[in-house]
Amino acid sequence: MIRVVIVDDEQLIRAGLRLILEAAPDIAVVGEAADGTEALAAAVRLRPDVVLLDVRMPGVDGLAAAPGIVAAGPKVVMLTTFDLDEYVHEALRAGAVGFLLKDTPPRELAAAVRTVAAGNAMLAPTVTRRLIRSFAGRGPARREAARQRLSRLTEREAAVVREVARGDGNAEVGRRVGASEATVKTHVSRALAKLGVANRVQLAILVHDADLLE
Repeated sequence: MIRVVIVDDEQLIRAGLRLILEAAPDIAVVGEAADGTEALAAAVRLRPDVVLLDVRMPGVDGLAAAPGIVAAGPKVVMLTTFDLDEYVHEALRAGAVGFLLKDTPPRELAAAVRTVAAGNAMLAPTVTRRLIRSFAGRGPARREAARQRLSRLTEREAAVVREVARGDGNAEVGRRVGASEATVKTHVSRALAKLGVANRVQLAILVHDADLLE
């Protein structure tokens, strides 16, 4: 079972998300929280696989809570009403693996939880790619720093990383660069280690910071 904690200051939204997720046979909602402080405590106490974390809440909001929750072990997915929210970009930098709009269809919500629990970042949705492109820093200093970090990669690793930053999965990346899915996974793992980033979303942000995509 995939263990999930839902964090939102509105009880009605928490109840709706719980109802949707618990209809899936492989997902269990093991806890709820109404703010960032409660969310961190629940992450430490309940050890969920995934935390669905609202961006905007009174008191400690999702942005402030995300780093601590990520450090505690769960995968963090931000919840937002807005499809272009600059705060979500900062949460991705803090280690969140993606975000969902609150009007996401029920079937897609459960699928997203499975995707994240399996260790994959939620980069594929168009809205996520648009957010990264909109808010990734493009100043000269940030661009040069990002390019210097990426220079640690081999030519092959760099090619794979650029395709990952477009939001494609391993199979599609493999078709684009002429490699097997297993080889792509190996290149991604090595790139993450060399660059000191936690997941594919942070990898994509670094590529966008470097301004290496057309």
